[in-house]
Amino acid sequence: MPRVKRGVHAKKKRKKVLKAAEGFRAGKGNLYRIATEAVDRALAYAYRHRKTKKREIRSMWIARINAAARLNGMTYSRLVSGLLKANVQMDRKTLADVAVKDPSAFSNIVSMAKASLAA
Repeated sequence: MPRVKRGVHAKKKRKKVLKAAEGFRAGKGNLYRIATEAVDRALAYAYRHRKTKKREIRSMWIARINAAARLNGMTYSRLVSGLLKANVQMDRKTLADVAVKDPSAFSNIVSMAKASLAA
């Protein structure tokens, strides 16, 4: 029985790593041993930042809603509280979109929140 030679598979594996490291600076892009470390780290960062991205986007929505609410004489926390009392079920993504694209509609939403807080 002939011995097993791994040349093809080893080459395929190295090629895959170097393809992933394409565009990396210096030896990280073309030296296999260094490229494996760089690719592993890059994949770890990519995984971690997919989670972080969601938090950052939500905080951006909140900042936009707060800015628009303050233009209408109200704070973010009081707006959210008023919307809960008024039973308005809008998520932060939609609220932020309305605040940016349709300020008059947002001011109507704020007035609804103010009315429910006053009552």
